[in-house]
Amino acid sequence: MATAVKTDRSKITKETYLEWYEMMYRMRRFEEKAGQLYGMQKIRGFCHLYIGQEAVAAGAITATRKEDPIITAYRDHGLALAKGMSCNEAMAELYGKATGCTKGKGGSMHFFSKEHYFFGGHGIVGAQIPLGAGIAFAEKYKGNDNVTLCFFGDGAVRQGALHETFNMAMLWKLPVVFIVENNGYAMGTSVERTTNLLDIYKIGMAYDMPSYPVDGMDPESVHMAIHEAAEKARNGEGPTFLEIRTYRYKGHSMSDPQKYRTKEEVEEYKMRDPVEVTRTRIIDKKYASEKELEDMEAAIEQEIADCVEFAENSPFPDDSAVYEDIYLQQDYPFIKD
Repeated sequence: MATAVKTDRSKITKETYLEWYEMMYRMRRFEEKAGQLYGMQKIRGFCHLYIGQEAVAAGAITATRKEDPIITAYRDHGLALAKGMSCNEAMAELYGKATGCTKGKGGSMHFFSKEHYFFGGHGIVGAQIPLGAGIAFAEKYKGNDNVTLCFFGDGAVRQGALHETFNMAMLWKLPVVFIVENNGYAMGTSVERTTNLLDIYKIGMAYDMPSYPVDGMDPESVHMAIHEAAEKARNGEGPTFLEIRTYRYKGHSMSDPQKYRTKEEVEEYKMRDPVEVTRTRIIDKKYASEKELEDMEAAIEQEIADCVEFAENSPFPDDSAVYEDIYLQQDYPFIKD
């Protein structure tokens, strides 16, 4: 894995670009393989791919610290990998195997890693928004300067919990950055059909929250916007709301026939593909040679092949595991034998 940027994160360097490309290429190849395996029925249940949105995750990670918590919705594979989760534990979780990040019990929508400060993966639309504020409150209560990144989709902004959370986060100046990954379609309905307010970021202005639009197809734009917002939060200035405008090339989930948009629209966005654009910039800026990038790509492709083999060969959870990892209060007063 590329060396993380440990110096001034407001500066974009050669190392930053190489880190972005490595992260995005890994996300892209992992998701492509996951889609293929889903079609082979190796992966079951719900599966929401991140293909096209990789610049959001990449820019967010280089703009923040390892200890800064992240919470997101069910399109979570890309962010989990960017945050440091291994392909092995991610793929094993998709397979429902005991070696997965949540021991095969969470599946695609419920990735989780305490080690990597990645707190889900949440299947209920918008449920992670108040939870993100709660994590930020805990960090503030503990007296550290960690900043929580709370991600959600454009469909989730219709949930009432968002407004309650925004109000409280501003009132208490919580160290949180709210990020809507606006890929234009929620499940399959365009933003234009669901709201009169097409600039989603303006919702935050009703709470006097600093709110801005961001180009989500460019990791540099994402990095700079999140870095600025995170530093404000770290300095006690409270939350920021960012509308990061991105695009998913695949359907909402693997069962989505995508009849709500044209193939021409998808191809138009692919002309701005963040993986390819970043690769071209690296070559143009002479940050790496074609051979060096090909070697990086080959190593990642082997990593993906290895993680599939790992998942295939891993065991399913034992039946007894259904009784493990369950919260139990011995003296709970409201249930009698």
